[in-house]
Amino acid sequence: MACQWKCKCATIQSSKPLALRERYLKIAPLSTESPIVTTVAELSATPIRTQARQQKPTFRIRPTKGWAAINVRELWKYRDLLWILVERDTKLLYKQTALGVAWVVMQPLIAAIIFTVVFGRVARLPSDGAPYLLFVFCGLTVWTYFSQALQHAGNSLVRNAQLVSKVYFPKLLLPLAQTLRGVVDFTVTLVVLLVLMAIYRVPPTFRLAVLPVFLFFMTLTATGVALWFSALSVKYRDCTHALQYFIQVWMYASPVVYPISMIPEQWRPLFALNPAVGFIEGFRWAVLGHSVLNPNLLCITIVMSLVALFSGAFFFRRAERGFADII
Repeated sequence: MACQWKCKCATIQSSKPLALRERYLKIAPLSTESPIVTTVAELSATPIRTQARQQKPTFRIRPTKGWAAINVRELWKYRDLLWILVERDTKLLYKQTALGVAWVVMQPLIAAIIFTVVFGRVARLPSDGAPYLLFVFCGLTVWTYFSQALQHAGNSLVRNAQLVSKVYFPKLLLPLAQTLRGVVDFTVTLVVLLVLMAIYRVPPTFRLAVLPVFLFFMTLTATGVALWFSALSVKYRDCTHALQYFIQVWMYASPVVYPISMIPEQWRPLFALNPAVGFIEGFRWAVLGHSVLNPNLLCITIVMSLVALFSGAFFFRRAERGFADII
């Protein structure tokens, strides 16, 4: 009986692995007539880490060296991001405000009324035969856009520090978005100027078609100067406070509340090195029809605008490589 019990146990143990093999692996005998063809996959002897090292990246982000030029192709590639930044900044500026766009109108209009009382009535500054309120509002329309674009664009990198340090994109888009956003405010202020022209019975002429040209060079100048301050403010935060003082001084160095005819003629070419002089006088010529702006002053203004743009862009590109580490 003991011998028979051992034989049965041995039979069960020998058949158990075979049953498990047929259950999980489902091995079936193949005949010579079976259509199934079995192949053995050849495994690569190269380790996975070695294969990963041999694969080269498709895009490498490297800092620029020396004085790098503006990468216009890259800016055009990220043009969708530019419009997103413009839309975002416009919504954030007027979000949860009671007056909304009315702030754009109130700021230059109230300033023009105050300047009219102080400089027009008390100081009795000349206005070249035009109503002083309209004369000053023309200058403030240009200067309000220029100063706000310069102030917002100059502080754009510091306000977007987290975006600069964590995401790669052309950092030039941040100041450029601020200068383009200001065009919306400029358009609203221009509507108020047309209303004042109707009140003072100043007829619009075809000279108004030249306004986009002055706006274009004004945008170039604001962008160029803002690139200097935005790049410097990353390393020196004093530039944020110095920019406000710089804008105030620049305003009184520009013919906003006084005409350029008060400047002696021999000093006007030197005075025209301030590019805001050409913009303001050109704007008044297009609206009021008379100004002392001549081709020489206009050429100096255009040259100074281009110098401000390219010098600021080259300096910005040189300092851009260290923004993420410093900011």
